[in-house]
This record gives sequence, C-alpha cells and structure tokens, in this order.
Amino acid sequence: MYENMVTARHYEERLQEEYLEGKQPAFDISAGPIPGELHLAAGHEASGAGVCQHLRDDDTVTAPHRPHHIAIAKGVDLKRMTAEIFGRETGLSAGKGGHMHLFDSDVNFACSGIIAEGCPPAVGAGLAAKKRNTDSVAVAFLGEGAIDQGAFLESLNLASVQNLPVVFVVEDNDWAISMPKDRITDVENGADRAGGFGLPGARVDADDAVAVYEAAREAVGRARDRNGPTLLEVQVHRRMGHFMGDPEEYRPGEDKDAAEGRDSIDRLESDFRAHDADDETIDDLRDRAHERVEEAIEWAKEQPEPEPEDAYDDVFVNPPSGVTDTEPSVAETGGDD
Repeated sequence: MYENMVTARHYEERLQEEYLEGKQPAFDISAGPIPGELHLAAGHEASGAGVCQHLRDDDTVTAPHRPHHIAIAKGVDLKRMTAEIFGRETGLSAGKGGHMHLFDSDVNFACSGIIAEGCPPAVGAGLAAKKRNTDSVAVAFLGEGAIDQGAFLESLNLASVQNLPVVFVVEDNDWAISMPKDRITDVENGADRAGGFGLPGARVDADDAVAVYEAAREAVGRARDRNGPTLLEVQVHRRMGHFMGDPEEYRPGEDKDAAEGRDSIDRLESDFRAHDADDETIDDLRDRAHERVEEAIEWAKEQPEPEPEDAYDDVFVNPPSGVTDTEPSVAETGGDD
C-alpha cells in the first residue's frame, strides 16, 4: 500500500509539471504536452490503496474523473496509461480517451468524467459475476458530490434488490468542485445513504490507509462471499485544485493548510516505522516508485502521436461485422424510413 501511495503521489506531481509546460504565464488549456483538462487526486491515495489491496485482476473497478491513484492501486499498466494521458497511439485507448476515460481490460478498470457514471457499470459487473457463479466483485468509486445523483441511488437500489457483490466507495474530500460539502447535501455522513436501501454502510473518518484497508476487507469479503453490497465513505483530502489551472479563490487558505497537514502517506509511514521498518527499506520503496514514474513518463513522451485520419477509427458509425460495402447507406437511400 505504501509503495502504491508514493507512486500515485509522485505520478500526479510529475503530471502537474508536465501539464503546466507551455500553459503559463497566461493559462492556455490547449497548449503543452497534455492538452485539455487534468484532474489530480493528490491526497486521495489512502482510499485507492486500502480498497484495491483486496482485489484481483478479475474484479471490476470503476473510477471517477480523478482516477490515477485508483488505477495504480488496481494494477493498470502505468506506461500505457501515461501514453494515453499524453494522447499517444500506444495509450490504453490509442490516445483517444485521455485521463478521464482510461480503460484497461487486462485488470477490468474503467473511469469516466460523468458524475456517478461508474456506478451502473459496476452493478452490471456484479450482476454478471452472480450469473456466472464466480466470486468476482465490483467496486465503484465516486466523490461525495455524487451521492445525490440518480445513477448512484438507483445503483444502490438494484445492487441491494439483487444482492449483488458490489462495494460503493465514496471519497469525501470536502469539496464538490467549488462547493463545500454542506452546501450540496444535508447528509453529513454519506454512508448513511445505505440505510435507505437495506445494506451495510460504514465511514472511515481519517486519511488512514490501514483503517480503509480494514473496512474494505470486511466489505469486499462480504461481497466475495455473496452476502451483498456495502457502501463505504472514506475521508480524504484535496491538495490541489479541482482541475489544473483552478485558482481556488473559493477555498479558504486555512482549509487548504489543514488538508496538507493530514497527509495519509506520512501517517502510513509512521505506522510502517512503528512496525520496525528502517530508513533503508522506506528509501528503497520510494526510489522504486519514483523510478517507475519517471520511466513511464519518459516512455510515453517518446511514443508516436496518432495520425489525423486515425480519428475515424473505432467510432460507432463503423459498420458492424458482416456488413458489406454493397449494402446501401442511409445517405444513399435518402433516409431511414
């Protein structure tokens, strides 16, 4: 868990550096090696590491638009993920998905930029596991700003009614974009949502990877034993803006200072040392994590960019298998009526 968390933190700090290249002093979202938006999850590492430690490659994970720490903990190919973020053709989706739409079928991981969108697919994966009579589980990560979304609430209901092996993990970083939690919902503890659907709910109140690990062990174990879904809420913190370039003028300075003062990596390192880990062991883990990140970024930057005509590949208008060029198109027939 410690190595995964250090990897995720260094990865995001390096992505921030790469992203801001060419975008300053006047912020230009289209400039630089990583064009478009970038949402980083520095401060969220404990949730991804603590939960995914219990998962296998055949378990399904869906993540929100702040996905990198979860992807790393789930075992997504770091080089291909980085190439995807840089828009290179060797990326997970040939550079067409970007950082909010990562997909790695080798470890059953996907994410989306749509709020709470990952909940229904996770329920579908849980239903598939049940029908196949396997002990695979599905985990849907979402932010606390998503707990009022219909997709989330309907997913809780279906998972409960069908007794599906799904774990819902709410990452509470106190901010739904620019709104504090108490401005967007009257539910102080998101895990209380579980009570309305007759399923267990639990909250981890601190940025503590070991506490997350323990709570997730029970939830994942329950799902794997076919005892139904669980809702977890995990307290994390946001060390950066909602997106890169966010001036965070809405956020009081003391709130950001408090968030940076409760670092989950420092907490886990203290636990690690309390169990007799020495400086050499910790330094080796950090060095290995940093080397892995640097290698992935350098590899990704060396990869070729897609050709412009590649934009026409892998789109929904491609004819399905078996359709021949001899069949008339809609344009040729003058319509579909």
